[in-house]
Amino acid sequence: MGRYDDDAFQAAYDKVLAKWPADREALRVPTPFGTTHVNACGPADAPPLVLLPGGGGATSTSWYAQAAPLARTHRVLAVDLIGAPGRSEPAADRHPRTVADLAAWLDALLDGLGATEADFGGHSYGAWIALHYAVHAPGRMRRLFLLDPTQCFAGFKAAYLLHALPMLLRPTPARVRAFLDWETGGAAGLDPDWLRLQEAAAGFPAARPVTGPRPAPDALRVLNAPVLLLVAANSRTHDPYEVTAQAGELLPRAEIDVVPGVSHHALPQSAPPELARRLSEFLGERPE
Repeated sequence: MGRYDDDAFQAAYDKVLAKWPADREALRVPTPFGTTHVNACGPADAPPLVLLPGGGGATSTSWYAQAAPLARTHRVLAVDLIGAPGRSEPAADRHPRTVADLAAWLDALLDGLGATEADFGGHSYGAWIALHYAVHAPGRMRRLFLLDPTQCFAGFKAAYLLHALPMLLRPTPARVRAFLDWETGGAAGLDPDWLRLQEAAAGFPAARPVTGPRPAPDALRVLNAPVLLLVAANSRTHDPYEVTAQAGELLPRAEIDVVPGVSHHALPQSAPPELARRLSEFLGERPE
């Protein structure tokens, strides 16, 4: 494993966090699995919107491009995943090990935030968590948007796993950058501050993430929450059109679209400007 520099990581985290709206505040929410760090903005009395980042080196800060427009109508609550890079502090004696544990963590998070229900959004691995939570706790999720979700409707491409393997076996800043350069078709187009944070997260002392099967098809077919699914057209993670086809068969209340000109790892921070509009329109609709 590469040598991890916490000072460099924290400095890079703060650099990306500076792109958030000026009213951004840090919340610390105790849960049975540790203290969850939440970057929040928007009116305190607005409907809550919980945002879950992708896996790997992704953190709550990656939502900076979407935070301001979403905060016009919502209390934006972007979460650092427990046990992953970020500022959440996992408990010494208890870590999420199953999907049920992740659901219990999110239940405790909502309780700690004083929210009986919330809108949710997730990218990649965070979308996988959010979709499972929609199945496990339907009464607590009003609406859900998924940005290029992994392992929900299609598996990983073999080429993606092969390119990711060196970074997973021994994460270093150089290997992280090489992988992102391959997946995005040229890392030069990415925000350099965000890219520096991804590199700085290499070797972060993270717990093994919870993995498992896709959400059960029968459970998805009866999911009542409205879902917006936006798939990255240039994603090398999975086949975008297999994702849309499978989701269209399984989700009864889904709006599904392919976002042109963007790859999996460019979301959400380097997404086309119209992404914020699509999300705001979806979240502005009143759920039945």
